[in-house]
Amino acid sequence: MIQLDEKLEPAFDEVVRRNAGELEFHQAVREVLESLGRVIAKRPEYADDALIERICEPERQIIFRVPWVDDQGRVQINRGFRVQFNSALGPYKGGIRFHPSVNVGIIKFLGFEQTFKNALSGMPIGGGKGGSDFNPRGRSNGEIMRFCQSFMTELHRHLGEHTDVPAGDIGVGGREIGYMFGQYKRLTNRFEAGVFTGKGLLYGGSCARTEATGYGNTYFVQSMLAMRGQSFDGKKCVVSGAGNVAIYTMEKIQSFGGTIVACSDSNGYVVDENGIDLALVKEIKEVRRERISEYARMKGAGAHYIEKGSIWDVPCDVAMPSATQNELTGRDARMLVKNGAVAVGEGANMPSTSEAIRIFQDAGVMFAPGKAANAGGVATSALEMQQNASRDSWTFEQTEARLASIMRGIHDRCATTADEYGAPGDYVLGANIAGFIRVAESMRALGVI
Repeated sequence: MIQLDEKLEPAFDEVVRRNAGELEFHQAVREVLESLGRVIAKRPEYADDALIERICEPERQIIFRVPWVDDQGRVQINRGFRVQFNSALGPYKGGIRFHPSVNVGIIKFLGFEQTFKNALSGMPIGGGKGGSDFNPRGRSNGEIMRFCQSFMTELHRHLGEHTDVPAGDIGVGGREIGYMFGQYKRLTNRFEAGVFTGKGLLYGGSCARTEATGYGNTYFVQSMLAMRGQSFDGKKCVVSGAGNVAIYTMEKIQSFGGTIVACSDSNGYVVDENGIDLALVKEIKEVRRERISEYARMKGAGAHYIEKGSIWDVPCDVAMPSATQNELTGRDARMLVKNGAVAVGEGANMPSTSEAIRIFQDAGVMFAPGKAANAGGVATSALEMQQNASRDSWTFEQTEARLASIMRGIHDRCATTADEYGAPGDYVLGANIAGFIRVAESMRALGVI
């Protein structure tokens, strides 16, 4: 563990004291603060007026009850959350996650990460995150609709296109966004398209939003590889997950000439020695909504399924963790290094443990942290807000071109900042410092708020 600067240690101790038991939040805060010693040494004014303490404390935390009725007529109770972390750069912006693991600590860590991710995008958006411990798996469309409507009945009073703009995340796709936006419209009597992103194309959504996080991660890693005269062309890649981020990461890697040899879901992973058939994965996960084990059964020769285990045991050149937080451990990192991986790009939020990151960096593996590499989703959400504000609609090609430009800009900003602060090639430090400075400068300009 890296020693914190003496001016930052009290701030971290206070975070731990005030947020007891919220380990993911502690991890996210420490990872940023570990990078800031060089900034404080160069710009000591950033330690004034409790700026560090303020940037680690959410502006608002909302917890509420979500009662809903299942198909058997039984009343169910879940808990809803929205953490509005920082609005120095613009309205709060961040997804909504439906998963049994959701609690206030998870949402707080995601909102903290989102603040710096949004700053890195260069767009005028602050950071927030929301969700519920509701599990949509196995629920009917009617049950999901009733839950989303109840969730939004409480949350809508805290939202607005100039206040807080949610999007989707794990367990929340176009169907759920539609139900929540419909309820918001019913309750407010306004077609306020800019209050949600990730909407359907028929009612104000943006082309390329579905693909944006996966595409953006791949653009970032492609830029990172190019710094060493490499590319995805001819490389074997492993992508964890089989959801939205993973599927479109695989799609863009294949367009760049890479071969996907394995992907996964929460039950296990599939390996295909001939390269993953992406069309089949899309049919299984997006159309049939079945488990990835079906891939091996339907594909036949050359494909096999491993229940549980670690997908990171599969030899590859590039690893793209795209499922959930802390999925890639120190043990996994050592295996990837042993098998010759040259680059890792985080498609999920904080999917690599702190130990894993140190192992990659010590071994010289190029590492793209999630707050930079997976910023394409929120960047395209901001483009959706821009289209909504002007009552405009762009083509897929226009939007993807903007996305590619934004991701190259994020990469270059991280690389340049790392160079400036004496750590060339350290994208973790570069992302943390570049994001922090933009938020901190805005907060200083706005006074003590």
